[in-house]
Amino acid sequence: MDLPLDEKLSIGIQTIHRRTEPATAPWMPTIDEMKELVELVDRSGYDSLWVGDHISFAISILDPLLQLAQAAVVSRRLLLGTCVYLLPLRHPVPVAKQVSTLDHLTEGRLIFGVGVGGEFPKEYEACGVPREERGARLSEGIDIVRKLWTGEPATHHGRFHSFTDVPMLPPARQAGGPLIWCGGRSEAALRRTGRKADGYVSYVVTPDMYREALQKIAAAAEEAKRPLTRFGTGHLLFARIDDTYEKALDAAAASLSVRYAMDFRKATQRYAALGKPEEVVERIREFHAAGLRHVILDFVGPYEQRDEQIAWFAKEAMPLLSDLTGK
Repeated sequence: MDLPLDEKLSIGIQTIHRRTEPATAPWMPTIDEMKELVELVDRSGYDSLWVGDHISFAISILDPLLQLAQAAVVSRRLLLGTCVYLLPLRHPVPVAKQVSTLDHLTEGRLIFGVGVGGEFPKEYEACGVPREERGARLSEGIDIVRKLWTGEPATHHGRFHSFTDVPMLPPARQAGGPLIWCGGRSEAALRRTGRKADGYVSYVVTPDMYREALQKIAAAAEEAKRPLTRFGTGHLLFARIDDTYEKALDAAAASLSVRYAMDFRKATQRYAALGKPEEVVERIREFHAAGLRHVILDFVGPYEQRDEQIAWFAKEAMPLLSDLTGK
């Protein structure tokens, strides 16, 4: 089967509030700093705003649901999403309440992207969740939040959670709750996406890997006899615009190496969109040809240059994609 894709390309921004800083100088974001970023993304013509999630990370990062609650007040237009929320780290019942509330605060402009994480084991240790259970917990958590979002008394008896006739009111703003997009690159993650999700969101993959992932997702949906009338395809793309490819690579690799606490230069070369605006656009077009319809740009490099990168792409790169976006 073929996945039913959106017609037009949507362009979003990810990582709205996180930065790398020396341990002796903790990052203390201000209300104005956070508000102004959302306003910049909105007036620059992007379609969506996304946030990542970690309990414990190599760099400073804020809670994603709280960030989006603030962003929903600043922008009444942008689609908001998590890319991705580590649901296995939390109990899914209170998460269902939080996300349902956020669905109301955004008036239905919410996509709930979820994944398992695992690259930072201390998160799982701190939350008392065995890493080897993360996939099973995510699958069960998806079932639970969907039941509770209906507003009808929900019953669930699973491996990790059990309850009977629990109502959660009000129901989510969107009928059935926000769309759930699953992340991940493993075979198990792709099967889960095909069996349970409304969309897929990836990162650190090439266009060819992305195309293969969508084929596996479609096969899993078909095997599960799951009809799909619409399926979202997203990808978190590390990006850096500069005067030359080499300058963009240097800045992006340095930033990502700190973020992931490892030498990320080779991975940056393989997975990121780098260089002049037309070079970054060409990489996006390669992903579009592979099936991508929601590109989520994470502009990497010095934190102080983030706003400049957002504005630069909007001015010089976004018009080059007008045939795909319809703008």
